[in-house]
Amino acid sequence: MTSSKPNQDQTQEPNQDQTQGPNQDQNQDAKEEVKAEEKEEKKEEKREKKEDKKEANEAKREQKKEKQDSWKDFIYNPRTGEFLGRTAGSWGLILLFYLIFYGFLGGMFSLTMWVMLQTLDENVPRHQDRVASPGLVIRPHAVEITFNRSDPENYKHYIRQLHDLLQSYNDSIQEPVKKVCQFKRSTLRQCSGLPDPSFGFKEGNPVIGLKPEGDPYINCTAKRATSLQMQYFPSEGRLDKMFFPNNLSLCSQPDYVQPLVAVKLLFTKEDYNIEQTVECKVEGSNLRNDDERDKFLGRVTFRVKVSE
Repeated sequence: MTSSKPNQDQTQEPNQDQTQGPNQDQNQDAKEEVKAEEKEEKKEEKREKKEDKKEANEAKREQKKEKQDSWKDFIYNPRTGEFLGRTAGSWGLILLFYLIFYGFLGGMFSLTMWVMLQTLDENVPRHQDRVASPGLVIRPHAVEITFNRSDPENYKHYIRQLHDLLQSYNDSIQEPVKKVCQFKRSTLRQCSGLPDPSFGFKEGNPVIGLKPEGDPYINCTAKRATSLQMQYFPSEGRLDKMFFPNNLSLCSQPDYVQPLVAVKLLFTKEDYNIEQTVECKVEGSNLRNDDERDKFLGRVTFRVKVSE
């Protein structure tokens, strides 16, 4: 009985070793299979990423191509025959519409202009701002006229201004103008610069040209105790009313000039080297020339000094 127990133990130990060996092999195989599966999964993930990138790149290229194609198709689409999004028929209709529309606007504008022009006179302005009291212009253009009668260079510029003023009044220029509007230079006689090109400056008796703006006459006086002798051309400084016709269209000619009055100051030797103040006024009915607030309304004041 005692000898049988050890034998049983000896028989059990080999059986346990035999069962453990196959189990270890199975576990190792399972681990290898898991590792292999993980590697395969990683490879699959890499392949999927590569494919995704490839698809994304292809999608971008397709989008660029679509944009290029869309611009090309917008300019000209060969499939539909459209140019800038419209077919030839559509372009024809829209051009016809704008042709009719702008043609109508142009016709309406031309009609309104024609109607307006029918209300205008070619010679007389429709709206006039002519003042009630005319002004007065003086030549030579100077408020102070000072010169030495024995020195021609001293008064040469005054003579030039008068010649320039009267150039358009020459008889040869005024002949073609209608007689009712003619104002010839010869009307000024001794003050015309024709018999005396120095306009009296050489003698110390200067000529002053005055252009009234309206239909008045001119009256000049010296501001001193004694009167100063003067000569007016035309006579008495009066201008014929024919130079101011009621129908202004009669004088609407290229060579028409406003009439003027020439005043020759007759200085004596006692008047030399003394400054003389002369005031010329526009006289006439309902004309203002005494407004103290406006020293140049209907009048002009200038000073003359002649030396030997």
